[in-house]
Amino acid sequence: EPSPHLAAPKNVEVYSYNFHSLLRWSPGGTDSVLYTVHYRTGAFPVWNEMNCTRIPQTECEFPLEIGKRRWTIFLRVRAEQGQDCSDWVQTPPFVAERDTTLGPPKVNRVSASSDSLLLSVSPPFTPEPRDSFQYRVFYWENSTSTTRKEQEAHRTLLQIEKLKESTLYCFSLQVEFEGVFGNLLGQESAPKCHRTAIS
Repeated sequence: EPSPHLAAPKNVEVYSYNFHSLLRWSPGGTDSVLYTVHYRTGAFPVWNEMNCTRIPQTECEFPLEIGKRRWTIFLRVRAEQGQDCSDWVQTPPFVAERDTTLGPPKVNRVSASSDSLLLSVSPPFTPEPRDSFQYRVFYWENSTSTTRKEQEAHRTLLQIEKLKESTLYCFSLQVEFEGVFGNLLGQESAPKCHRTAIS
């Protein structure tokens, strides 16, 4: 039975970045409480323990067994102190492939010629077979006029063409993950600048 004088955790939410997910919350009140987290999937209405039983921390990483990107996951957490426990606080349904935040793509290499920059990029997380991505590159001449141009490609080699020689260009990148639940647009990378070569 929940104890009326033990406050439940507050601000309970799933934090998920590049499919690495954890549950976070704030203490509801008193110090020196411990927390227990349970999960269940959309397919089975049974609550399971989640390697976070009577822990002092206010976060709990998802175990590998619920790391499937398309599963619907429900989580709940409560505070415990001695024999007392608070009410459970439950999260809305979480589906990683719909609800995660994607970071920017990684830039592995930049090769400059006199009129182009060739970028070798990779997705922000380790892809699964049949994953599909679209990469966007925004680029501009590093001068007083900062007109951004944009181009898209499904490949991990992106060529920015028709550039001026021996000129500094800046670019940033974004990835769009094409998933079952619709497309997830990732965060834009911080600008990087490279100079084209002299012909």
